[in-house]
Amino acid sequence: MFALRASAAVLFAAALLGACSSSVPLNDNKAQVETRTPTPAGQGAGTGATSQSQVTGVDLGAGNAAAADTLPRTVYFDFDSYVVKDDYRPVIEAHAKRLSADRKKRITVEGHTDERGGSEYNLALGQKRAEAVAKSLNTLGVADNQVEAVSFGKERPAVQGSDESAWAKNRRAELKDR
Repeated sequence: MFALRASAAVLFAAALLGACSSSVPLNDNKAQVETRTPTPAGQGAGTGATSQSQVTGVDLGAGNAAAADTLPRTVYFDFDSYVVKDDYRPVIEAHAKRLSADRKKRITVEGHTDERGGSEYNLALGQKRAEAVAKSLNTLGVADNQVEAVSFGKERPAVQGSDESAWAKNRRAELKDR
């Protein structure tokens, strides 16, 4: 079952990357947009008249910083699990797209746990959570050197409390720019 899911994830990533390919280089923040002046009626293919075309540059970098600020940055996990749930696929895909567009960008994925369990166990679980998110980003085309996975275990809770509501908010991985 795991092998089937892993194969499906790889095929999905390959299809996504293939669908995203274009003739515009990814490291170029300007895309070419073509505008045409319509050909008047009665003129056209048989008359030798053609529509006029102007190519104008559009800055794709404008607003990217603002868009990055609005992206969700947290992936939550089930108790005692480091499996990235399908609910958080859009979060990871959005960050993968942003990072793939600019290979100079770097992020840290911080893995966290709730307060239950020993410190060593929680550090290991937090690391597995961070690595699971990092691996998902890598599968979608993000370079290894753009992502660092670290664990804080139970040392940095998002909320205080000893009930399921608090624990659920503390079982997370956070994507932070560096």
